Amino acid sequence: MELLTLLVCLFFSWTFIKTLRQKNKKGPINWPLIGAGLEQWVNFDRMHDWLVNYLAESPTVVVPAMTTTYTYIAHPTNVEHVLKTNFDNYPKGEVYHSYMEVLLGDGIFNVDGELWRKQRKTASFEFASKNLRDFNTVVFRDYSLKLFKILNQAYSKNEQVDMQDLLMRMTLDSICKVGFGVEIGTLDPHLPENSFAKAFDAANVIVTLRFIDPLWKIKKFLNIGSEAILDQSIRKIDDFTYSVIRKRKAELETNDKVNKQDILSRFIELGKDPENNMTDKSLRDIVLNFVIAGRDTTATTLSWAIYMIMTHEDVAEKLYAELKSLEQVRAKEENASLHQYDSEDPESVDSRVIQFAGLLNYDSLGKLYYLHAVITETLRLYPAVPQDPKGILEDDVLPDGTKLKAGGMVTYVPYSMGRMEYNWGSDAASFNPERWLKDGTFQNASPFKFTAFQGGPRICLGKDSAYLQMKMALAILCRFYKFKLVPGHLVKYRMMTILSMEHGLKLTVSLRS
Repeated sequence: MELLTLLVCLFFSWTFIKTLRQKNKKGPINWPLIGAGLEQWVNFDRMHDWLVNYLAESPTVVVPAMTTTYTYIAHPTNVEHVLKTNFDNYPKGEVYHSYMEVLLGDGIFNVDGELWRKQRKTASFEFASKNLRDFNTVVFRDYSLKLFKILNQAYSKNEQVDMQDLLMRMTLDSICKVGFGVEIGTLDPHLPENSFAKAFDAANVIVTLRFIDPLWKIKKFLNIGSEAILDQSIRKIDDFTYSVIRKRKAELETNDKVNKQDILSRFIELGKDPENNMTDKSLRDIVLNFVIAGRDTTATTLSWAIYMIMTHEDVAEKLYAELKSLEQVRAKEENASLHQYDSEDPESVDSRVIQFAGLLNYDSLGKLYYLHAVITETLRLYPAVPQDPKGILEDDVLPDGTKLKAGGMVTYVPYSMGRMEYNWGSDAASFNPERWLKDGTFQNASPFKFTAFQGGPRICLGKDSAYLQMKMALAILCRFYKFKLVPGHLVKYRMMTILSMEHGLKLTVSLRS
C-alpha cells in the first residue's frame, strides 16, 4: 500500500513538473493522458484566432490530442514542403476521409491516388474549356442581376437584408446551373425556403466538429446528439442530389438538343464507358464536392468582401471610381455620353444596370485590377477554407526542423498565414488592397504564401471561375449600391470547414448615382 502511494505521488510530481516546463514552451499546455486537445476544445468556437496567437510566436505549433497529433504550420517554406516538395507523403488521408465521407464521399476533395487523379483530369479539362467559361459568364451575370433586383426591392421598401443568405442563394443557383444544368430558384423574389441548403450547412458544421470530438463514433453508432442531426441532414441532401442526377439523366436521354455544357452532363457521358464505373453514387459525390466548391466558398468570400468594403470607405470609393471608369471608357469608344438615371424610377435603374452588366465579360473584368485586389486582399485575411489538414504517411522533417510522425496530421492555416508579420510585414493585420498593386497593375504572390487556393498538384481548378463570379457580382453591386451594417449586428465567423459568418451579414443598401 505504501509503495502504491509512493508511486502515485511520484506520478503526480512528475506530471506537475512536466506541466510547468511546458508552460515555458511555445504552444498549448500538453497535459498528461489528454494531451493539448483540452485547450483546443475550450477554444473551438474561436479556434482560428486561437491559432493566430500561437503561430505568431512560432510558425509551427504542435498540438498532441488523445487520438492523434495535430501540427499547424504557417511559414511558406513549410507549406511548400507539404503541398509540393513532398506531396505524396501528405494525402487527405484515412482520418480526414473517415470524417468527411458521409458528406463528400469519394469526391475530388476527399480522395487521394488514382481516384483523385482521374477526377481531376476530367475536371481540369472542363474548367479549361472556353465554352464553359463563356457559359459561366452568362450565368453569373444573370444571377448577379437577379440579386441586384432583390436588393432594389429592399431599398425601395427600406428593408434590411441578410447579405450572406442572399449570396448563398445566388451561388447555389449558379453552381446548380453551371455544374448540373438545373434551375432550383432559391434566389426567386419571394426567397423560398430551401431544405437542401439548410441540411448542407448543418452537415458541414457537424463533420467539422468530428475533428475534435473523440465521441463522434459512439454518437454515430447510437444515432444520438449531433450525429443524429447529421443523419437526418444527409438524408435530405441525398434526396435532393439524386433527384438532380435523375432529372439530368432523363433530359440527356430524351432530348438530343439539350445543353450539355454543365459539368454533371460531362461526367454522365463519361459514365457510359464501362471502364469508368460511374455509378449514381459516384455522381452524387461529384455533385456535392462541386456544390461545396462553387457555393459556400464563393458566397462567404463575397460576404467578407462586402463587409470589408463597407467598413473601409476609402476602398469603397476607389472601387466605385474604377467601375465608373469602365462606363466612361466604353462611352468614349462609342463616342457617346453617359445618361443619368432617376434613382426613384425602377425602370430607369434597371435599364442602366442592365446596360452596365452588358459591359462585363471575361476580358473587361480582367482589367479591373483594383477589384481583383480587393477580392484577393479579402481572401488573404478571410480565406474561404481557413484550415486544410493533411495526413502523414511516413515520418518526415519539415524545413524548420519540426519532426512529423506517421499517422498524425499536419495542417496549413491560411487564416493565420494572412495575419503573420513574418509573411506580410508589419501591416499584416490591415486590410490594404494596394499591397497587391504595382504601378496600378495586379501582382500575384506565391501560392505557398497566399494559400487561399492551395498550391502544388492540388491547386484549385476553379480559381478563375470563382474570381469571374465574384468580380461579376461585386462590379454590379458596388457600382450601384452603398452598404451599411445594421447597428448592433455582430459579425463573427462560424466554426465549420468554410469561413462563413455565424449570424449572417445584416445590412441596408442605398443607391449610388
